[in-house]
Amino acid sequence: MRYTRLATYDIIKGTFPEMTATAEKGILPMFANEPGFVDYGLVDIGQNKVVSISIWETREEAHKSATMAANWVKENHADRVRLLTSYVGDLALFRGAPVAA
Repeated sequence: MRYTRLATYDIIKGTFPEMTATAEKGILPMFANEPGFVDYGLVDIGQNKVVSISIWETREEAHKSATMAANWVKENHADRVRLLTSYVGDLALFRGAPVAA
C-alpha cells in the first residue's frame, strides 16, 4: 500500500501559476531525491486555495514529507502561502483509464 499526504494552502500573495513554477523548481526535485517518493502535484481549487498531493511508499516517508514541505514553505513561500490543513493517509485506490491503442 502507498501513502498520500494532502495539504491545503491559502495563497496570500502571488498567483497559482507562480506558486506552481516555484514548486516545480524547488520542492519537487527535493521530494524526487527522497527514498519512497512516487508522485507530486498541485491543484488550484479556486478562491486562492491550493491542494498539494504527494504519494509515498511508506507512511513514515509521507510524514517526513510534511516536515520537509513545512521547512521549504518557510524558507521559500512564507510571505506567499499559509498552510491550512495537512493529512497523511492510506492510498487505497488510484487508477486511470486504460490507454486506447
